[in-house]
Amino acid sequence: MKKALLLSLSLLGFLDASLAQTTKPIPPATLQYRPAYHFSPAKMWMNDPNGMVYHNGTYHLFFQHYPDGMEWGPMHWGHATSKDLVSWQEQPIALYPDSLGYIFSGSAVVDANNTAGFGKNALVAIFTHHDPKGEKAGSKTFQNQSIAYSLDEGKTWKKYAQNPVLKNPGITDFRDPKVSWYEAGKKWVMTLATKDRITFYSSPNLKDWTKLSEFGEKLGAHGGVWECPDLFPLTLEGKTHWVLLVSINPGGPNSGSATQYFVGQFDGKTFTPGSTKTQWVDYGKDDYAGVTYGNTGNRRIFQGWMSNWEYANQVPTSPWRNAMTVPRELALRKVGTSVYLTSQPVKEVSQLMQAGRVTLQNLTVSQELDLSSRLPNPGDKLQLKLSTKQLTDFALVLSNSRGEELVIGYDKKANEYYVDRSKAGNSSFSTKFPGRHAAPRYATTPAADITMLFDGTSVELFADNGLTVLTELFFPNEVLNTLKLKSSSGLVITQLDCAKPALAVK
Repeated sequence: MKKALLLSLSLLGFLDASLAQTTKPIPPATLQYRPAYHFSPAKMWMNDPNGMVYHNGTYHLFFQHYPDGMEWGPMHWGHATSKDLVSWQEQPIALYPDSLGYIFSGSAVVDANNTAGFGKNALVAIFTHHDPKGEKAGSKTFQNQSIAYSLDEGKTWKKYAQNPVLKNPGITDFRDPKVSWYEAGKKWVMTLATKDRITFYSSPNLKDWTKLSEFGEKLGAHGGVWECPDLFPLTLEGKTHWVLLVSINPGGPNSGSATQYFVGQFDGKTFTPGSTKTQWVDYGKDDYAGVTYGNTGNRRIFQGWMSNWEYANQVPTSPWRNAMTVPRELALRKVGTSVYLTSQPVKEVSQLMQAGRVTLQNLTVSQELDLSSRLPNPGDKLQLKLSTKQLTDFALVLSNSRGEELVIGYDKKANEYYVDRSKAGNSSFSTKFPGRHAAPRYATTPAADITMLFDGTSVELFADNGLTVLTELFFPNEVLNTLKLKSSSGLVITQLDCAKPALAVK
């Protein structure tokens, strides 16, 4: 298949310098870095999640994939499925490049009413065709929106013969369509990234699209191009609000890639934000391009790409490169007069964490408390939860015999949570990787709860029921198997819960 694909690409004029990556040797395998309950491809390159949809008991995760290289290359749609959001089965590649270009990011829907005429309950993918020849020639219309459909539960796909269905009006960055059904208007709504703003379109049939409005030219963060948007409703105190996600690269709160959000109202045509303050889904360095699953009923499940464009092509994993965050349940919460988006691991993750459970209560940290002998293999693959009635300065330090350490904590004076990976292992691949990365604490209560998910080379921190989130990678040269709590303020932990996943590394 690889040989046939390369021949096809050559005939189409796509076999350019980017395909030279196929000749690069694959580094030695790093099985110690393979996550257990985060999705990563069996091999080669992966970036943005695409086409995430729930259908007939199965979660479908498509993703940007280059099957012939360890760095970004001609994009395909990879495919993985899961029944429970924690155990993933990689499937054959869903969409290959063709005469219209590479297969860039997009979404998928269940066409329950057969609006497109492909069949009742057909899965329809809406994606960006990226023409590398047009880009190289200086054209401004090298990105267009196309569709494909599947009538066999996503196993095989057929591209629409009259693609593209939405042609570029002359915008250099015209991509990443996120489509959903707008019930009040009985129509499909497309949320599209258009360089420095979002453009909304509507369609009765997924084939014919009409422009509705634009948003964001002078709002939010603009340190880089806008990408991978999503628009969806959430309920707070009995009222429906609309949330707009917009990824940006660069320009994140800790530099590089990140995802901002707006909360407001959508009337079927125009999105109106309730606040123009820039807010971030995740303050860590390594959660980007996340969007939500379609067709999940009352659940709004988000999943992102666990990397950063500052070093994504160089992270030291092999024979794969990059992974996804855990799926997260989104909700809205009010603090004072402000409305925030919260993220917490889906319940399936907590249900997974049942092995070797240890619960400790009423721990007083006077300067330093070593918990290494009381917890199962800290720092590798586990869930760690702690709660306190009075949050104060503390640092949780995971370390090993080589002097490597990952520090996670709270700075009371700055009122911020942080992750410091400056000395957490290998960072030789990028000068932009090491550092201390912080996030503001939005909760105003003295009590606090913190959940941390570790999976080989990543930590995801969810504080105050998901009001503050930080996702960070780290690459220790050996397992961080010593865990200490440090506090000069006498932190009292009312409960600390530790458990490992009941799931083997694939």
